[in-house]
Order: sequence, then structure tokens, then C-alpha cells
Amino acid sequence: MLCEFGYKAPENLLKDRIILVTGASDGIGRAAAKSYAAHGATVILVGRTIKKLEEVYDEIEEAGGSQPAIFPLNFETATYKDYGEMAELLQKEFGRIDGVLHNASILGSLTPVEAYNPQMWEQVMQVNFNSALLMTQSLLSLMYESEDASLIFTSSSVGRKGRAFWGAYGVSKFATEGLMETLADELENISGIRVNSLNPGATRTGMRQLAYPGENPATLRTPEEIMGTYLYLMGPDSKGVNGQKYDAQPPKVDAEV
Repeated sequence: MLCEFGYKAPENLLKDRIILVTGASDGIGRAAAKSYAAHGATVILVGRTIKKLEEVYDEIEEAGGSQPAIFPLNFETATYKDYGEMAELLQKEFGRIDGVLHNASILGSLTPVEAYNPQMWEQVMQVNFNSALLMTQSLLSLMYESEDASLIFTSSSVGRKGRAFWGAYGVSKFATEGLMETLADELENISGIRVNSLNPGATRTGMRQLAYPGENPATLRTPEEIMGTYLYLMGPDSKGVNGQKYDAQPPKVDAEV
């Protein structure tokens, strides 16, 4: 897979760009939002917990970034109507969207398919896949207004090759890869939108700790340390890159989440 781990982004890489980040309150989403803001973007922070989003908002402003926006949304219960209303509000406020990072995901349980709880399966698919699909459908009209828009779907190594016990999480990422490839093919040559997937790999996050409770987090890279590829795919240096599967860091054994 492709990797831009060592990419050095210029300070003004994302100047004047409007970028939406889901799951922006924690972990990789929080780091990406702050990194995009530090490189000039106006960031729309999307997530479920308002207090945490407000903390990211304050951190961006204190660092001298452009004033971000907060859009609270519960991906477990949001409907197509909710995403449509979101698009209407963003249209009035910004007029366009230059980038979307679909980052929000939940792990579910590490369980054999035969024994997987159906309600939990639906919940994982709703948050990890359905929400990204519905939001993308609603936001594409705003992305068409950008001359150079980037749509990034968060994937996983278990969404590229199946692995026992990863259940709904792995299947949701397979579906995400399929959606990415389909959209990339549909939008190529008819719009300024490029679509790619990005596997963060083994990173020091809460989800990783849930999946590997006995692992020493100090052995893993922090979200801030893997931002090179996130910046590359969101900025103009990746213009023309479409339908590709990227890794945010060199492969590591058991690097699922």
C-alpha cells in the first residue's frame, strides 16, 4: 500500500480550505482536526460529545488557527434527514466543502461471526459505514463547489484482508473500501473530487487499547506522529490521486486499529 508517513507539509498547505472531520473529539480525529487547522484550514468538528468538541475548538483557537465550527451528531441514530439538514446549514455558512475525513468508528466486539450479537453488528455498521455513506451523499453537492476537494475514508488492515474474530468492524471496513473504489470511479473525470482510503495502523488510541488491552501503548506511535499522510491526502500535493489505498505508517504486525 501507499504511504506518505515522512511527508513534510508546508505551513500554508490548507490555507482557505473548509475541511470537515468526523470523530473529531478524540484520538486520530482530534489530531487531524488540529493538524489541518495548524496548516491553514477552517475545520468543521463533527462528533457526539459537545464538551470534547468544545475542548478541541478551544485548542485550535489558542494555537492561532482559524475559528472552527462545531456540529454535534450522534452517528448511531442520525438519519438521512439529519444529514440533509446538516448540508443545508453548511451551505448557508460556508458555500462549499474542500475536504472530508470520515474518521468516526467503533470497535464492537472481537467475536466469531457465528456468535456475534446482531444488535451490536447493526450498531457497528451504522456508525462505521452507513453514517459515512449518508453523510457523503448529502455533502457531495457542497464538494462539487470546490475546485480541488478530497474525500478520505478511514480503513483498516482487517478491511483489506479478512481476519478471524474481527466481525462487524472488519466487514464495515471492507464495505468502506468498496464505497471508496466505487465513488472514486464514478467521480473521476467529472468533478474535482478525489476519493481515497487511509489505514492509520497501530496507533496509540482508545480503540487500540480496547482491542489489545495487554499491549504497552508506549510502543505505538501517537496520532500526532502519523499526520503526514493525512495532510498529504487532504492537500493539493495529492491532486490527481484517486481510488488509492494508503497506510499512514509502515506496516506492523497486529496493526488493525
